[in-house]
Amino acid sequence: MSAVNPRRGYLLGITAYIIWGLFPLYFKTLAAVPAAEIVVHRVLWSALGGVLLLLVWKHPGWWAELRRNPQRLAVLTASGTLIAINWLTYVWAVNNDRMLEASLGYYINPLLNVLLGMLVLGERLRRLQWLAVGCAVVGVLQQVWLHGSLPWVSLVLACSFASYGLIRKKAPVAALPGLVVETWLLLPIALGWLLLNPAAASSQPSFWSTADAFWLIAAGPITLLPLLCFNAAARHLPYTTLGFLQYLTPTLVLLLAVFLYGEHLGANNLLAFIFIWVGLALYSLDAWLLLRKSAIP
Repeated sequence: MSAVNPRRGYLLGITAYIIWGLFPLYFKTLAAVPAAEIVVHRVLWSALGGVLLLLVWKHPGWWAELRRNPQRLAVLTASGTLIAINWLTYVWAVNNDRMLEASLGYYINPLLNVLLGMLVLGERLRRLQWLAVGCAVVGVLQQVWLHGSLPWVSLVLACSFASYGLIRKKAPVAALPGLVVETWLLLPIALGWLLLNPAAASSQPSFWSTADAFWLIAAGPITLLPLLCFNAAARHLPYTTLGFLQYLTPTLVLLLAVFLYGEHLGANNLLAFIFIWVGLALYSLDAWLLLRKSAIP
């Protein structure tokens, strides 16, 4: 086992979150391809790429452990379904000029994790955590009040990913083997979609001589690379530190939405972001105080 190297951990963690934050650049190149078709190919090429990676990056005993605990397959089926919903919503949001809502969803995510910890795992919230969650709720309600509807893109992204993380706690499978199993469980649905949609662009032989074909195949490595960086970073950094770095992703998405793709961040939307940011500041302060307290002998 390699020695802990915080500098390497920061580099890998930042790399992972920057790649995730730059995903819109990739999905925008496939704007002509429907979101469902992109996700189908993301499943296909991630499944293939993940198996090839497992041949190189060994995880001894993971398959035997899974066979000894077949109930984990049911858990991974549920988590795979959630990650597919998350992927589909995110790709749709990016290619339909809803990146600001996607960014807001991933800012909400850590606060929703805290709330799910209380509701599902029976964890008790500390005072600052209650305030943080309250700010997030106010931010969402402010959007409902001003727009007359729930910010569904933000909530679907936050709920699907937070639930995904919660469910994966029930199936302690390493990141790469877990993703491989999830994508292989989704493979019949992906192949079925292609069979039921013979008019889809990627079902036409001529499509595979276009640039879009290359970008669809690239969905595999583009999905797996940040996961590998994150998994390696987790071995060198405390999980709390990785939690702070995660804000890089929605921040990059927000900046791309406003400054590159021209989405309008109006005063009403900005107010919702401010409530969420205040909540995140309180959440981060609580985590820092807890970390500092645990470090005192």
